[in-house]
Amino acid sequence: MITLNWSSSFKRAFKRTIKKDPLYKDKIINSMLLLQQDPFNPTLKTHKLKGILEGSWSCSVDYELRIIFDLITNPEINETEILLIDIGTHDEVY
Repeated sequence: MITLNWSSSFKRAFKRTIKKDPLYKDKIINSMLLLQQDPFNPTLKTHKLKGILEGSWSCSVDYELRIIFDLITNPEINETEILLIDIGTHDEVY
């Protein structure tokens, strides 16, 4: 299982998203659990980003909501971890 690290911008965006629509909370948690188990699970539609966010990845929570993240290597334990960067609608995060 891969470790998920929440950036401060992700925490703010998560709170903002939940405040707008509390029903998103369970969907987001389920997507994060899938992401933790397998970042390339077909359900997540994970894809590499281009342009200003090049090097980062995106996965889908549902039709509108996206999670932006980076795959990083922890030098202390030499394992891959996920840094959650942002969450929001397509227009908010891209």
